[in-house]
Amino acid sequence: MLRRLLRKAAYTRFGLQYKFSDILREDDIIRAFRERVPVFDYNAIYNEWWHRTLEGEENVCWPGKTKFFALSSGTSESASKRIPLTSDMINAIKRGSIKQIISSRNYDLPAWVYEKKILMIGGSTSLSRRGDYFEGDLSGVSAKKIPFWFHVFYKPGRKIAKEKNWEKKLNEIAKKATDWDVSIIVGVPAWIQIMLEKVIEHYDVENIHDVWPNLSVYVHSGVSYEPYHEGFRKLLGKPILTLNSYLASEGYIAFENRPDAKGMRMMLTNGIYYEFIPFDDKHFNDNGELLPGAQALHIGEVEEGKPYALLLTTCAGAWRYLIGDVIQFADKERSEINIVGRTKHYLSLTGEHLSVDNMDHAVQRASKEMQVDVREYTVAGIRHDNLFAHHWWIGCDDPVNAEEFKIRLDKCLCELNDDYATERSAALKDVLVEILPTDVFMNWMRQRGKLGGQHKFPRVLKGKQLEEWEQFLLTTQK
Repeated sequence: MLRRLLRKAAYTRFGLQYKFSDILREDDIIRAFRERVPVFDYNAIYNEWWHRTLEGEENVCWPGKTKFFALSSGTSESASKRIPLTSDMINAIKRGSIKQIISSRNYDLPAWVYEKKILMIGGSTSLSRRGDYFEGDLSGVSAKKIPFWFHVFYKPGRKIAKEKNWEKKLNEIAKKATDWDVSIIVGVPAWIQIMLEKVIEHYDVENIHDVWPNLSVYVHSGVSYEPYHEGFRKLLGKPILTLNSYLASEGYIAFENRPDAKGMRMMLTNGIYYEFIPFDDKHFNDNGELLPGAQALHIGEVEEGKPYALLLTTCAGAWRYLIGDVIQFADKERSEINIVGRTKHYLSLTGEHLSVDNMDHAVQRASKEMQVDVREYTVAGIRHDNLFAHHWWIGCDDPVNAEEFKIRLDKCLCELNDDYATERSAALKDVLVEILPTDVFMNWMRQRGKLGGQHKFPRVLKGKQLEEWEQFLLTTQK
């Protein structure tokens, strides 16, 4: 895969600067690639290379002219990022989608599931034109580019898919819902849950299976499904198959492809070459920033159960690109992985090393024990007296005792994470829990223009983002 990517980009501006032709002549191209090409985060590759692509220059990081850019969800930065979407990458995403559909044969689903409608909820397919290129959510670009034969199955259809206003889109879906025989739903859990509630409310029924009796499969992506499990259970009339997928703005990385899978299987021959940097104190500082001299591994050198920051080299012109996700190999032989957090979405004020995976598990367990539906959450590390504390904001519309939730959450985190348990008896002196209506989280996203589509609420707030959130809460309370 690496050899293929280097060959195709050898005569781009990037390939000429880093002498891809010379790398390809080396006996060990993996070693040569590591030594000659630096690691880039978004700001580095954008400032040095991708801005030229946005300005219309050809053959910058990938052959030809890039006509589409995916706006990332921007959970770790206040501003949206523009990720190149080349024709080769759009085709790779199509191939990945077809591979996932084909893999569903492993679940022994009845044939009629494939004869019904597939409801895909994402960003608007009405893309914004910026000079010589178009930009929008990856889900919107993908939906705009779906194969002609798929339109027979695809819902909500072209007209509704173009709608940019999230509330209007939901209302249109609710009005049309009984006209569709939906068997498969695809989308980010938070927005799918809101959509299902809207349809149920519109028709005044008990659950979504009263409207779509053949609903059998939910394919989710973007965030962990665990915190949403209890909320979805209340909306369903019967169990459905839930499948995880890992489709990022940078490419289609992995999907769950078999029953009893330990994780999502990586696609190793679909336009992306992967590297893995151990996510530990030797390679990253407390702010989740890469330290000088950090060493990347290839897939033959990784170990199961250890966290790694993911580097991508892609057919969209990303080169040794630090995507920001942290993964673990659950089954190395099958290349099955799980996303366990973000390089900058974890807490380690005092050495507690709390990952988003820990947080998701703890929130899900606490909400299940208290039989409440937690829709969103976020957490920040703060100064507390002369030491530190974690401040949690929990989005829940059910009556819930904040102190009891705090006790259960804290207890679960201590059981999941030994470092956290140790620090709770030392420098991490307290846990603060504040229960907020779900609308507060939605209004925050609305204010930032990130309602619906692939946008996710950040699980960990730091720096400027934390300041903006606290100011927003003050304004809301007033």
